[in-house]
Amino acid sequence: MKARALAIRILHQMRHDRRTLALMMVAPLLMLTLMYYIFETSASTPVVAVLNASSGYIENLEESNIRVVKMSEGPAREALERGEVVAVIDVKGGKAYVRVDGSKPADTRATLAAVQVAGLRSGLTRSDLQAEVEYIYGYEDSSMFDNYGAAYIGFIIFFFTFLVAGISFLQERTSGTLEKLLSMPIKRWEIVSGYVMGFGTVTVLQSFLISWYSIYILDLALVGSFLLVLLITLLTAMAALTFGIMCSTAANSEFQMMQFIPVVIIPQVFFSGLFTLSPWLEILEKTVPLYYVTDALTLVMVKGSGIDAIAADLAVIAGFCVFFMVVNTRLLKKYRRI
Repeated sequence: MKARALAIRILHQMRHDRRTLALMMVAPLLMLTLMYYIFETSASTPVVAVLNASSGYIENLEESNIRVVKMSEGPAREALERGEVVAVIDVKGGKAYVRVDGSKPADTRATLAAVQVAGLRSGLTRSDLQAEVEYIYGYEDSSMFDNYGAAYIGFIIFFFTFLVAGISFLQERTSGTLEKLLSMPIKRWEIVSGYVMGFGTVTVLQSFLISWYSIYILDLALVGSFLLVLLITLLTAMAALTFGIMCSTAANSEFQMMQFIPVVIIPQVFFSGLFTLSPWLEILEKTVPLYYVTDALTLVMVKGSGIDAIAADLAVIAGFCVFFMVVNTRLLKKYRRI
């Protein structure tokens, strides 16, 4: 009977905890739906530029789910450098010469496989079946960690900073520290800024440690500047920090803070640039911080780009930081007007 009474009490509590019920019932359906659209309906169709090839060779490429665009040498090279095409193909003397963008491993593998099949179907001699491939970004024997290392670094920093900052700020509220601050002659934006600067000091060390360990201990490939990697990861940590503080303002316990992870953190992995998405999902992709983090890290670590190439990504990440701070400042109104 005691066990029964305890079970009834727990069910009664959960009935009034709508957030927990929504997490258990709605969040899994949301995640499954998202995974369905990403893995089932988002087909990857690599785009390649062809300089010189027979119509039969091009048809064989298209039969392998490759979109072919005829270009001249100059525009094709620029398109490859900008990431608009995965490869540039030039067939000379019965042999295919291919320059590929190795920063997109899935599309690169599909393209090279299609080149091999097209060469076989086009009746090239046996010695010419193996195309001559040149990687302008990345390299042929890169590991999975090298291919996706930029995204891994961005997600790890974002996830742990979000979690620690959110729970720490929540403890400030539940312990009464925030309430005491609100009773003092201090503005809400000064409170938010103070917490960001305090936690931000630790994120500087965290960003350096994760970046240094990944690149110099785990030997993750780095073509560009390590200082730019540090700048990107630091901004990533600041975005996660302000996001975590904002979410913790809407939570009443550590458990409720954890509930944000499957709703606002895990879905960002699918929109971080790791997957080829359908056009309508690409619109959502541009609304999450991790997309810009992964893009900036990939440009520096894989393509060796400089500050000019990642300036737009850095500006957007910084914009997310400011936006989260503004929202958090307004959310503090529900505790005390200052």
